[in-house]
Amino acid sequence: MSKKTHEQQLAARKAKRQAEREAERRRQRRNLAITVASVVTVVVVVVGAFVVFGGSDNKPAATPSVAPENKPSSVPTAMFPVPKRPTPLPAEVNCAYKKSTEPAARKVNLPADGKTKASGTSKVSLDTSIGDLQLTLDSSLAPCAVKNFLSLVGQKYYDNTKCHRLTVGEGLQVLQCGDPTGTGSGGPGYTFADEVYPTLKYGRGMLAMANAGPNTNGSQFFIVYGDASGLTAQYTVFGTIDEPSLKLIDKVAEAGVTPQQSPQDGTPITPVDIKSATAAA
Repeated sequence: MSKKTHEQQLAARKAKRQAEREAERRRQRRNLAITVASVVTVVVVVVGAFVVFGGSDNKPAATPSVAPENKPSSVPTAMFPVPKRPTPLPAEVNCAYKKSTEPAARKVNLPADGKTKASGTSKVSLDTSIGDLQLTLDSSLAPCAVKNFLSLVGQKYYDNTKCHRLTVGEGLQVLQCGDPTGTGSGGPGYTFADEVYPTLKYGRGMLAMANAGPNTNGSQFFIVYGDASGLTAQYTVFGTIDEPSLKLIDKVAEAGVTPQQSPQDGTPITPVDIKSATAAA
């Protein structure tokens, strides 16, 4: 074999090996491309399946329900424990009622000053546009507030008035009444001192005096129908309201408020008008 022929054979074998290596590289690249494409396809299918089926079940994801701002998102239905003073009051306490600089929204006589019994309960019925609201006043909690409320009831101060304020936000769910002007600024023309204590808490079913600061109680009061965890111990609690009455107020709360002070604080959309207030004999 000549040298030239031998070189030609070596060149041919080299070319063949290069062709085989190139063919193997193309095969490997093709296999890699198929693998990547398969992974992408699986991901797309899985993602597509998740989008279509909402995860591991065949139910579409639920749209969360959001209550309008002017309605309560939730209202506790359990009655709050009936309040009790940690240290009982004396058998009698001294009550004093002082004329205020602001004129009375409706002319009434001041309750008599002097010693007042700090025990016993009194029943009051409010005949309202939403039904009868049954109140129990407790003189062991706030004898001067009870005496004041009974005096106003007896003088028909609350007759033909409206509950002017409803709050529906978390931490403050109350219905406020007791102002004959319906504006939230009216009172009986006198004030009396707070009857509070540090451990006082507020919750569903409680009846308390509204005020404009320390020792400014008058005629306005509020009913706690739900959560009142946002209140501090500065509002005199003088009784409770029963559960059937609260269910009537629940319906008022569910209807919401016409916002005034805030989106969750205003006049009740369902009016609550007090036709008459009557104390049990």
